[in-house]
Amino acid sequence: MAGKGKGAKAAAKKRLEAQKLLADNRQARHQYEILDTLETGIELLGTEVKAIRAGKANLRDGFCLIRQGQLQLHNVHIAGHEQASRYFNHEPLRVRRLLAHRREIDKLRGQLDTKGLTLIPLNIHLKGSWIKLTIGLGKGRKLHDKRQEERRKQDQKDLRSALKRL
Repeated sequence: MAGKGKGAKAAAKKRLEAQKLLADNRQARHQYEILDTLETGIELLGTEVKAIRAGKANLRDGFCLIRQGQLQLHNVHIAGHEQASRYFNHEPLRVRRLLAHRREIDKLRGQLDTKGLTLIPLNIHLKGSWIKLTIGLGKGRKLHDKRQEERRKQDQKDLRSALKRL
């Protein structure tokens, strides 16, 4: 019986590690209304993988484009790996190819034709041993929309705290 408990705990711990969040674009959910999300793979170099696992990725100014039928990730800064020499290190702001099925790319292309929509990287996470990027199809928020969203969140927070006091 004691063996089952250890195995269950180890399996739960392994699952948690398998879904580890490596980088998050918190600003994106504030500036954009996310309509749809898609999990894609990223074509990375070895030093980029090591740098991302060390938490050296910045998604804040990133965006995605569809060029020549391929999804591309632009303006995402992945710092150089400290242990690698300058010769073997990668370029921090290079354009990276995203890996998605043709049907998914075509669906996104159709949705992007709608005025005001853009593709934004939301987070980089581990799925098993693979590094995945979640991108979101977003519509830019106006200033009054941002204020309204802040007010709604504050009201929900106040309501939860009032319910806790009861």
